[in-house]
Amino acid sequence: MHTNIPAADGTRARRAAIGSFVGAVVEWYDFLLYGIVAALVFKSQFFPSVAPNIGILAAFATFGVGFLFRPLGGIVFGHFGDRLGRKRMLIWTMVLMGVATALIGLVPNFATIGWFAPLALVILRAIQGFAVGGEWGGAALMAVESAPSKWKAFYSSGVQVGYSIGLILATGAVSAVSALLGDAAFTTWGWRIPFLLSAALVLVGLWIRTGVEESPVFEQAVAESLTQRKAPVIEAIRRHPGAFLKIIALRLAELFTMYIVTTFALSYTTNELGYERQFMLNVALLVGFLGIFSIPAYAYASDRFGRRPIFVTGAATGALAAVPFFLSLQAAAVVAIVVLAVILVNVSHDMVVSVQQPLFTEMFGPELRYSGAGVGYQVAAAVAGGFTPFIASALVGWNDGSWYFVAAYLTLGCLVSAVVAALIKMGGPEAEPTSEIPSHIPLTEAA
Repeated sequence: MHTNIPAADGTRARRAAIGSFVGAVVEWYDFLLYGIVAALVFKSQFFPSVAPNIGILAAFATFGVGFLFRPLGGIVFGHFGDRLGRKRMLIWTMVLMGVATALIGLVPNFATIGWFAPLALVILRAIQGFAVGGEWGGAALMAVESAPSKWKAFYSSGVQVGYSIGLILATGAVSAVSALLGDAAFTTWGWRIPFLLSAALVLVGLWIRTGVEESPVFEQAVAESLTQRKAPVIEAIRRHPGAFLKIIALRLAELFTMYIVTTFALSYTTNELGYERQFMLNVALLVGFLGIFSIPAYAYASDRFGRRPIFVTGAATGALAAVPFFLSLQAAAVVAIVVLAVILVNVSHDMVVSVQQPLFTEMFGPELRYSGAGVGYQVAAAVAGGFTPFIASALVGWNDGSWYFVAAYLTLGCLVSAVVAALIKMGGPEAEPTSEIPSHIPLTEAA
C-alpha cells in the first residue's frame, strides 16, 4: 500500500507546538525544582545526621534517582505511545508528575519520621523521573510530526524552551519564597510552597494538552496497521542499535553544561566558596530567560542553514568555556561568571538542544519513534545527566576542593558531542529530512 504521510495544516501544527511547549514547562518546573531545593535544603532537612559533604552527596544522589527511572518511563510510555498514540501518554505523564511533585512538598523531614523521610523522597523522585521519562519523546514527536517539513526544528523548539521557562519558574519560585520568608523559615518549611504550587500549573497544562489533536504521522501509522508491534522498544534497538549510542554521545554537551552551571555550581559556590546562594539563583534566572529567545533563534537558523554547523559550534563552545568559567568562580569575578554562564548555557547548551527534536526522532521510523528516540534520550539523561552534580561534587571532594577535574569532565563531554555531531549524517536543508517519507516508498519500507 503506497500512501503519503499527511501534511500538517498550520492550525494543527501550532496547536501541537503550543501543547508540547506548555506541557514541557510544567514537567520541567516540577523536575528542576527538586534539583534547586536539593542543593539548598535537603542536606539539613533529610540528612542532618551525616557529615556536611556526605549530606550534599546524599542530596544529589536523590536528585540522580529521578534520572535512573527516566529510561523506564521512556520504555513504558514509548511502548504505549507507539501503540496507542502520543497524546494519551502525554496526559498521563503530566498527571503523574504533578501528583509526585505536590507530595514531595508534604513529606515530613528527618526529625519527624527519621529515615522514612529520605526513603519517601527517593520514591517520589523516582515517580518524577518515570513521568518525565515519557514526556520528552511524546512532546517532541507531537511537535515534529505535526510541523511543516521545512521547519521541524523551529516548531519543535518549544519543547526545549519549556525547559527554560520551567527553570525560570522553579528558580523564581524558590527565590521569591526565600525572600519573603527569610532563610530560616525557607529552610524549615517554606521550601515546600513551590512544590505545592505545582498543582495549579498541572491543571493549566492538562486543559491545554487535552485540546491538541493526535499526531498526523501516528494516525497514518494506524491506517497502515503499523502500531500493533508487541515490543516496539526491542524492535527499535534491534533495527537501530547505533542510534542509541549516538544520542548518548550527542547529549553530553547539553547535560554537562546545564547541570554544572545551574545545579552543581549553586552548591559549589555556596558550600565551598562562600557565595550568597541568591547569586547563582539569579544567574540561573538569567540564562533561563535568555533561552526563551536563543533556542528558537538557533532552531530557525538550523532549519535554514543546517543542523550540523549549529550543533558542532555549540558543543565546541562549551569545551572552550569550561576552564574560564571555573577560573571566574574561583576569582569571584562577577561579570566574568555571568558572561561565561551565558556562553555555556545560552550558546553551547541552547545551540545543541535547538536541533535535538528532529535530529533524534528522525533516527527511527514513525512506528518506533516514541520508543526509540524517547528511550535513547532518557538513557542518555540517566547516564550523563542526573549524576552530573553528584559526580562533580565527588570530583571536588577527591581533589581537596579544587575544580580542575570538574572542568576536565565538562570539557571532555563537550568534545565528544562535537566530534560525533561532525561525523554522523544529519537532516536539515543540506540533506533530505528522513521524517518526511517520499510518496513512492511504502510506509512499511520507509520505517
